[in-house]
Amino acid sequence: MAAPTDSDTFLFPVTVRYMEIDVQGVVFNGWYLTYFDEAMAAFFRYRGLPYPDMMATGYDVQLVRSEIDYRSGVRFGEPIVVAVAASRIGRTSFTLDFQVRRESGEATTNGRTVYVVVGTDDYGKREIPPHIRDALGNPTPLH
Repeated sequence: MAAPTDSDTFLFPVTVRYMEIDVQGVVFNGWYLTYFDEAMAAFFRYRGLPYPDMMATGYDVQLVRSEIDYRSGVRFGEPIVVAVAASRIGRTSFTLDFQVRRESGEATTNGRTVYVVVGTDDYGKREIPPHIRDALGNPTPLH
């Protein structure tokens, strides 16, 4: 796992696999949501709240909105990182920014995903508890 760029941005390394490439020779768009989901779980783990531990406290998060803006394609075997940072923290929801970057630092794709905090007992909406709020860190939008 890569080191963070600062205290509130986390870098998740990915090497593009052959199965993720489409007929145009670049990562198929649907894989970006998988990259973001894996990076979100790694972000929480790095920030001291592994996903299973979050669920053991009676909380989970559900994706309610996602945006992806493509700038340039990423190819098979290319090493990339997915930068992750909280960009907004509300009462019951939070937003994570994602940015796919080449080794050179060039941003190829920007993403933004809104999650709502829910209880694991009935999956009803809950206020963000302190341990999740602490794990999110300070909002530091990436784009």
